[in-house]
Amino acid sequence: MLRNAPKFYEVAKRIVEITEDCIVVAHNSSFDYRILKTEFQRLGFPFKRKTLCTVELSKQLIPDMPSYSLGKLTRSLGIAISDRHRADGDAKATVKLFKMLLNKDLKKEIITQTVKTEHKSKIAANLKSIIEELPTETGVYYIHNGDGDIIYIGKSNNIKKRITQHFTGTNSKSKKIQTLVSSVTYERTGSELVALLKESEEIKKNKPILNRALRKTIFTHALYQFTDQNGYINLKVDKANREELPITTFTNRQSAKSFMHSIADKYELCQKLIGLYKTNSSCFKYEVRECAGACVQAESTENYNKKVNKLIEFHRYDNKNMLIIDRGRYIDEKSVVVVENGIFKGLGFFDLNHQINNTDVLLSLITPMSNNKDHQHIIQSYVRRHKKRLKITTF
Repeated sequence: MLRNAPKFYEVAKRIVEITEDCIVVAHNSSFDYRILKTEFQRLGFPFKRKTLCTVELSKQLIPDMPSYSLGKLTRSLGIAISDRHRADGDAKATVKLFKMLLNKDLKKEIITQTVKTEHKSKIAANLKSIIEELPTETGVYYIHNGDGDIIYIGKSNNIKKRITQHFTGTNSKSKKIQTLVSSVTYERTGSELVALLKESEEIKKNKPILNRALRKTIFTHALYQFTDQNGYINLKVDKANREELPITTFTNRQSAKSFMHSIADKYELCQKLIGLYKTNSSCFKYEVRECAGACVQAESTENYNKKVNKLIEFHRYDNKNMLIIDRGRYIDEKSVVVVENGIFKGLGFFDLNHQINNTDVLLSLITPMSNNKDHQHIIQSYVRRHKKRLKITTF
């Protein structure tokens, strides 16, 4: 059903048109509304509508039901539902349920009270004054308590916006921050890569009480290679707990899976040999003539392995000496991240008005930082996502 479905941006305009001046009714409306808002945010469009939830209405107007899931509730009320868990079937069932609820709400009091609009969180005066002093730039921020101790460290492409989210959030971490915060300091980095590396380093050094998650490793899965009995290089995603050096690493399995699908297309790799299609015979793409047939030894090992090695060379940086040049803190500045013999050495900034061509001079400007698996992952992941924009030179 999804394979030939339109992309969200193709239907976004129509969604705006049909919901204009309307109330969005849904069974568990907060979920559907959050999905819509997220997709519109990705398009840079502020989507704001009133919503009404038939789950909440049902609990008030039809109390003591054994379950308020759409399927069980409609079955209990004798509402016919076809195509369960399909958009059309669920929507029609929700309409029938909603009409029944409207009939039960004789005074229309509950309907009026249940319609929701987004509530803008109020920010305390002391927190407002902190936000006013913050920049809308990329960098690392440090949240301090009344004694000046760092209680949380984070990074953002917009420090002011991120701190505002902390100060208006309703989750447990945000509430603790709002209770304990006394001041916020920050360090501009210009580059998101520099911010990520600094954030990781600072958290490990300072161990803030509210940064429990990032004290540990931040990647869980990695991409490894092995050669099968037929001489073909195979790729495999596995948990990142081996001693073996990975090609690249990922924060979760889903991220790894998305990456594998993209490289299968980009490098014309066999789905079976990269672990996407489990079979004892040929892969699916070979059946539709989109795979050259390494899965059944129809493609030569030399030709196939050449493609795999091209991928490995592109993503792995062990034994490489390279300078990753990215944005600086100011217009006339660039940042540089240094990897020497596959080891992350540190980072720094240099002035564009005094272009430095001497690598030794450039290396003398960097601030030394520790080389660990988290930093390796951050660099690999960032370079993988931004390689077209970054300037990477070898030395």
